[in-house]
Amino acid sequence: MKIWTSEHVFDHPWETVTTAAMQKYPNPMNPSVVGVDVLDRHIDPSGKLHSHRLLSTEWGLPSIVKSLIGAARTKTYVQEHSVVDPVEKTMELKSTNISFTNMVSVDERLIYKPHPQDPEKTVLTQEAIITVKGVSLSSYLEGLMANTISSNANKGREAMEWVIHKLNAEIEELAASARGSRRTPMAAAAFVEK
Repeated sequence: MKIWTSEHVFDHPWETVTTAAMQKYPNPMNPSVVGVDVLDRHIDPSGKLHSHRLLSTEWGLPSIVKSLIGAARTKTYVQEHSVVDPVEKTMELKSTNISFTNMVSVDERLIYKPHPQDPEKTVLTQEAIITVKGVSLSSYLEGLMANTISSNANKGREAMEWVIHKLNAEIEELAASARGSRRTPMAAAAFVEK
């Protein structure tokens, strides 16, 4: 078993970051996620948003790993559960693979919280527990997978920034459109009065 952890600070408020996290896929930084299906989404009586999604991924497994685990297939599925608490301002996301579970399990946990000193920033804490079973060199393979997770985490942060930029551009476009539509009726009214 190998445990990988990381912490990152986004220079954006919690509301922005959690909105981006829910819309992270697809993105050009991590094309390995080829599909996202929402299986269930509901708000519980306390106001927390619960989401259960299925992610279809193309694992870029190194050829040595494929040969060691005896897998030619690279399409895998991951189940993801998230809980967004708007009162406490926390988002916890847990994911685990549901493919190849007899050989490998990757359990990941991400927590997004406002930065304790600066509410305009968000702290992301990540943890992944990697377990390779029933093959020789399992410790070596767990290390390789931890390195891949670390690399993918960096891509994931870039993807979050990309989504945030995209969301901000959409908001600005809507605001500009709203400003334009407000002017049009007033201009028409001024024309009619003359």
